[in-house]
Amino acid sequence: MMKGKAFEKRINRDFDRAIRDLAALRDDAVTGLSRKFEQLAGGPKKKAAVAVKALNKSIGHGFNQYNTKVQDVVDRVPGNLSKKAAGFPWVAFTISMILGLLLGTLLRFSRHTGK
Repeated sequence: MMKGKAFEKRINRDFDRAIRDLAALRDDAVTGLSRKFEQLAGGPKKKAAVAVKALNKSIGHGFNQYNTKVQDVVDRVPGNLSKKAAGFPWVAFTISMILGLLLGTLLRFSRHTGK
């Protein structure tokens, strides 16, 4: 049989060991959950990155088609309009703004009279 002091010392030592084991178990569980959350979050991040890359490629392709069509239209205009617009960009910008405002006004006017 153990004496009172030795028994109390052993109980305290076992209790301390149990506390350390529980703390280690808790830390392992938190670390495991953190890893699992990182894995779960990694999948959508990769899918989003792939989707953004595909979207950027699609947008770039659309802009290239648009630029090609606009260049074809500009090349068909007589009088070397593209060279003049490049030489005087503020004039080209002003004219395009005026044309845009006129077109917007006409469209707004036709929408109100069509009702």
